[in-house]
Amino acid sequence: MVQSIDYAALAPALAAAIGALLVVLADLAGAGRRALDGLTLLTAGTGLATVFLLAAEGASRRTFCLSGGGCSYVADGFTLLIQGLVLAAAAIVVLLSSPVLTGDRLPTAEYHFLLLCAVTGAVTLGAARDLITLVVALEVVSLPVFALTAFPGRRPGGAAGRVAGEAALKLFLFSVVSTAVTLYGIALLYGVTGELQLDRLAAALARAGPGEPVAAVLTIAGFAFKVAAVPFHFWAPDVYQGAPVPVAAFLSVVSKSAGFAGLILVLAVGLRPYAETWSVLLGVLAATTMTWGNLVALRQRHAVRLLAWSSVAQSGYILAPLAIAHREPSLAVQATLVYLVIYAAMNLGAFGVVTAVSRRYARNELEDYRGLARSAPLAAAALGFFLICLAGLPPGLAGLFAKIAVFRAVVLGGAGWLAVILAINTVIGLYYYLAWAVRMLGVRAGEPRLAVPFPLGVATAVAAVVTVGLSVAPAGVFGLVPLALPLTP
Repeated sequence: MVQSIDYAALAPALAAAIGALLVVLADLAGAGRRALDGLTLLTAGTGLATVFLLAAEGASRRTFCLSGGGCSYVADGFTLLIQGLVLAAAAIVVLLSSPVLTGDRLPTAEYHFLLLCAVTGAVTLGAARDLITLVVALEVVSLPVFALTAFPGRRPGGAAGRVAGEAALKLFLFSVVSTAVTLYGIALLYGVTGELQLDRLAAALARAGPGEPVAAVLTIAGFAFKVAAVPFHFWAPDVYQGAPVPVAAFLSVVSKSAGFAGLILVLAVGLRPYAETWSVLLGVLAATTMTWGNLVALRQRHAVRLLAWSSVAQSGYILAPLAIAHREPSLAVQATLVYLVIYAAMNLGAFGVVTAVSRRYARNELEDYRGLARSAPLAAAALGFFLICLAGLPPGLAGLFAKIAVFRAVVLGGAGWLAVILAINTVIGLYYYLAWAVRMLGVRAGEPRLAVPFPLGVATAVAAVVTVGLSVAPAGVFGLVPLALPLTP
């Protein structure tokens, strides 16, 4: 049987994939770095345009469907939200990368090709509706990132190359193990049900009864690795520190968003009959992740490493609403998506300033930020605002609204114990965010002005505008997310 393909539904993923191929062709034709940067930004913009066009259409589009029901690729509200988030974040990462590629003389074409390949996987993952497509998309996100992490190793000599190589190897080994565990879980689920499509899998599990809760836990493991949830987080601090700072930003936002998209789809659609089992697991996982991430972040003195542990803790906040999904599934997924969108804007902005500072201070210690308010007032104000947002304090109301959404969901879902842990961790997080912000107000004698390259300034300004917008008018994201729930009746 020849199956018809809806290319309109595939348009965002096709844009990223074709963009990756065009980058290679442009490099063979002798295009310069600026042309490759522009081509990658054009690719992200084209993908975003198709996302908006599909959203304006208002109807869900499906392709690669079985004759008996069940589709492997669905472009619904959830898909478009994730794809828009991924493509917008990728455009910011391209802007962050431009001066880094120039200063370190890294191979620009290879960098953009790998970046767009990873974006293709992330865009596809948000639309995947069967277990095989989910795993393949997850690997397409992961494989290019191994090489991107090792990019400083292309520089001649020095410790940076060794650190980057170690970081890439650690990421690779953890990814391989987590993928093997996930595939074993999928094999068990398929053995019990004979189904791979998520909606048909849910129906089969409901008929089969208790079945294989172990399979559900193993399947979740791979996505827990991708979002750096404890105890699958060990790779994150070393990889963030060893990779180029823009690649760390990509991991903390694009890769994490893709991981959460896959996790939500597996839990809320495919494993919905096991909600009583995995919601308890997710509650424990969220509490452990946020607590361990915040406690270890207190001891960090390296800027990117602190953001890595902060990202671990933020994963705990994002996971927390899923603990009540067995009682309030729509509310749980809505709160998770709200926090994910707001977190992406805040974290990308912080990485923008950190990238600028890392060009002057290779070690990028927190002490290097002392006196930043005098050497680069705008950059210091932006970083201070992003850190306050991450802490959830006024005037960073975007972060506060995100935390309120999570608290509200957890309390209404009856998980009071988790709400208490959330409150305690929010207080712990205040210390290291504010300590970093206060350090910028210190005095450093003879500190020259910090030059912020134009692409870095644009990326940081865009993130700041979005974050301020979310602080002033959060109704936009709160109104958009309910239309993006992937839940099926």
